[in-house]
Amino acid sequence: MSGSTDDNTEVFGAVIVAAGSGVRMEGQDKLFTRVGGRTLLGHAVAAFEDCREISRIALVMNESNLERGRELVNQEGFQKVIDVCSGGERRQDSVSCGLESLGRVDWVAVHDGGRPLIRPGMIARGLNAARETGASVPVIPLVDTIKNVAPDGVVSGTLDRSRLVAAQTPQVFRYDLLMRAHTEITHDVTDDSAMVELLGVAVMTYEGRRRNIKITTPDDLWLAESYLQ
Repeated sequence: MSGSTDDNTEVFGAVIVAAGSGVRMEGQDKLFTRVGGRTLLGHAVAAFEDCREISRIALVMNESNLERGRELVNQEGFQKVIDVCSGGERRQDSVSCGLESLGRVDWVAVHDGGRPLIRPGMIARGLNAARETGASVPVIPLVDTIKNVAPDGVVSGTLDRSRLVAAQTPQVFRYDLLMRAHTEITHDVTDDSAMVELLGVAVMTYEGRRRNIKITTPDDLWLAESYLQ
């Protein structure tokens, strides 16, 4: 059964993962910290709400934040959020919960709720990039020199950064492909594109944004606020 409608229009969905513990935030709950007049999570969801291509959204929360997540959706009037569900032990478990909650669509964008500065245009670029192989990931070039360091702290080599990039979200996939990856790849991975790579499927890259930062420390909050201003 396809996620397409009767007129063969493709259905695009999104899973926003916001089920982490935020252990590096010094006791702050980053998701509900207000920056630029809105919570960080509110900024992230709003970008998908405002993206014309996206028709439905599943929001994945930590069990302790489920009610706050539902309140946020109601207060902000997000019409595309069809469910706020509880996540799992690992990030990939939380994504799986979101995929089940979202239901079958043709394409799905998976985004970290801790990246509040995503924009609708970048989401659309990801959807377009994924069409070539069924999977896409946003990347930005590395600007720092990257070193290999041995366990004793001694530099063991310098990497060629011209072939290295930093990956961001949203990562976009054919829904069936990502479901297959979550079924077949059971060991720990760092992101969804790594799961698809392990299936032998090529993952296309598209241009990310340097401002599409992931909030992991209190310093990142100040940076996000400066960007929003």
